[in-house]
Amino acid sequence: MPVTATDEGPHDGFVDEWVFAAWEPDGETGVICAHRLVGRRLWYWSAVIVPDAPLIHVADFEVRARPDWGLVKGEQLWAEHVCEVPLAQWTIGNETMGAALDDPDEALGRGHGVPTPVAVDLEWYATADPEELADGYSQSGVVHGVIELGGRPTTTLVEVPAIRWHRWSLTGPELLELPEVVAHTGRRAPFDLPNLGLLDLVLTPQGWRSRRGAVDVASG
Repeated sequence: MPVTATDEGPHDGFVDEWVFAAWEPDGETGVICAHRLVGRRLWYWSAVIVPDAPLIHVADFEVRARPDWGLVKGEQLWAEHVCEVPLAQWTIGNETMGAALDDPDEALGRGHGVPTPVAVDLEWYATADPEELADGYSQSGVVHGVIELGGRPTTTLVEVPAIRWHRWSLTGPELLELPEVVAHTGRRAPFDLPNLGLLDLVLTPQGWRSRRGAVDVASG
């Protein structure tokens, strides 16, 4: 079925996931934010990469869902994904305490890094029609906004490349499928997603990619 404005919100009886990603064309700066509505619970995960700073990693998979499905409010976490104009414009924001990780693999354990305030305030605009997927759709766009990290200058994004995904299924979408990179030199942002395994992301000039040959956390 063609994608319509009503598909932007959650689907009754399904597990929905929204993912927003943006990056600078030099591959040095990027942000990805996502949330998944699982019954009365929300997953939230996010990563921020800027030059001369550690990976800023955020993950909370036990947030109580609220009537506003785009609002994620947990302990030391506030995030919001707001559909301003269906299939055309979204506002993406968070204010939280992230973990600054010098070694990205630290994110696959308890994620204990240096607590670092992070705030993201982005406006996402579509530049193309949605592309249907087997379990939802993706859409290309651009992002304007700012990224703020405690103790560092503000990073401003001006019409940088971006993409978003909205997927849903009865039991929840599988891991997000991205083009793979093999001999990568980009910085990583891995996530251990409950009951799904390892989503090992790499930031490249072409956007966020999946690291080929990543080992599933659950299987070791």
